Amino acid sequence: MAVDKQQIEYLVKNPAIARKLFDKYDAEERLLNFIKLGWSVLEPGRKFVTGWHIEAVCEHLEAITHGEIKRLVINVPPGCMKSLTTNVFWPAWEWGPRDMPTTRYVSASYSQDLTTRDNKRCRNLMNSDIYQEHWGHIFGFAGDQNAKTRYDNSKTGFKIATSVNGMGTGERGDRFIIDDPNNIKDVESEVTRESTNQWFTEVVPTRLNEPAKSAILVIMQRTHYADVSGLILARQLGYDHLNLPMEYERGRKCFIRVPMNYMGPIEKQKTQTVGYSKSLTSWIPAGEMNPDEVEHDTRFEEMYPGDPREKEGELMWPEHMPEETIEGNKEVLGSYAYNGQFQQRPVPRGGGLFNKADFNVIETCPSGGRVVRGWDIAATQSESAAWTAGLKMRLMPNNDIIIEHVTRFRENPSSVERRIKNVIMQDGLLVRQSFPQDPAAAGKIVVTSWSKSFAGYDVHFSLESGDKEFRAIPISAQVEAGNVYIVRGPWNYDFLEEVSTFPRGLSKDQVDAMSRAYGDLLGEGTAMVASTPPEMIEVEEHDQSSDGYSVH
Repeated sequence: MAVDKQQIEYLVKNPAIARKLFDKYDAEERLLNFIKLGWSVLEPGRKFVTGWHIEAVCEHLEAITHGEIKRLVINVPPGCMKSLTTNVFWPAWEWGPRDMPTTRYVSASYSQDLTTRDNKRCRNLMNSDIYQEHWGHIFGFAGDQNAKTRYDNSKTGFKIATSVNGMGTGERGDRFIIDDPNNIKDVESEVTRESTNQWFTEVVPTRLNEPAKSAILVIMQRTHYADVSGLILARQLGYDHLNLPMEYERGRKCFIRVPMNYMGPIEKQKTQTVGYSKSLTSWIPAGEMNPDEVEHDTRFEEMYPGDPREKEGELMWPEHMPEETIEGNKEVLGSYAYNGQFQQRPVPRGGGLFNKADFNVIETCPSGGRVVRGWDIAATQSESAAWTAGLKMRLMPNNDIIIEHVTRFRENPSSVERRIKNVIMQDGLLVRQSFPQDPAAAGKIVVTSWSKSFAGYDVHFSLESGDKEFRAIPISAQVEAGNVYIVRGPWNYDFLEEVSTFPRGLSKDQVDAMSRAYGDLLGEGTAMVASTPPEMIEVEEHDQSSDGYSVH
């Protein structure tokens, strides 16, 4: 701020005016300063309690403002000012203090009532005396479009409040703000969850003014392993990730690409070599990665630490949420809800139906016993579609269970049958193939068609009973008892990742194939396998390499 001698003398004589002027310039420089300035407008009866996590969120939003970040997902516990910061103060800060009134915002949540509430708050803030005094000259509100769900300004900027699936074709924004897209009450519904994820992947990217420059911000508490954040992280969609668990977990320390002031002097910050852990869906130091993950197509980058805490269990905001409050939340919410909403880890440690450590790994598969390959079929080809999975399982005379091989692929309907036939040929005549049958008329057509196509092989079709979790209970008991072995192979990693997050994981296909194979082995009509394998049958080279499978 450049001032001449006469101005300095005037400000010295009028400290109240000087204070206002410096507050104005501070607010224009930093979003956090703007929040402090405007806090009393929106929360006149509450004292503003700052915390490093608020600084972290503010500085990441500033990085979007400066064009340093285009895609950002922030995971933060409830009650930590996420909506006020991102959907109220930030848009008002860009329009006025940053002199960006042409910026257009589309805000969505699982409920339009929430985005409408924040739209009103933001407008109230911009209509306040203190805002108008400092930045009222920059823009005005358009009289013909000044409703609570949408208002325009005189410089072509607007702010729209909508909901998930509530906005089709129409206006596009420079900022698409998604605040809690998943409703805690509905997130356990697979249909609702998949509908939300489809909206996020298919609608949101088309609602940007300039896809290469416009920004998408997702800020939410974790509610389910397969919520919108889970989708972003599991598919590695290129989002910067600010992860803020209430209690610090060293093994899940947050790493970011842009240095931030809340981590200390920028010039003293150093990057670390980190790899992307698919099992943790986060970046972790390269030296702390599991060797199996390092070998499994891991990306390495130089990134900055994004969490200033060092002590395990240290609270994120003890000034506002002390230990007794957190312990009370744990008691009320329970382990699963607390780990998701507060720790941003929706699968509790040791939770789920399967534990990876309970699977015994062996180098080679013994002969003898009975063998079935169970199948779970998907007939669509897309990145969001389910997989077709086939799991080959052997039940030994001593009742040990050996998972020999898993194949999985996404194909269009015309190619699924060909890929399955290639696997059946590799398995040979003495391996039973167990398929689920759709109870509808189309299922009967598939049975008739495939029975002819796979003639000469031991192929069995049967209806499913119960949901996927119910069907997995018998084999999960065997896994927990230490009776299940897997043969070491390139498919192990994806298989163990899926089973360890079941039933809350994004994929369930391999687990369903495993449940079917085990259920068939316990039934009748399975074929005995000789000690010596049958003669190898030639198969297409493409399918051998893609499946990573050699016939035993």
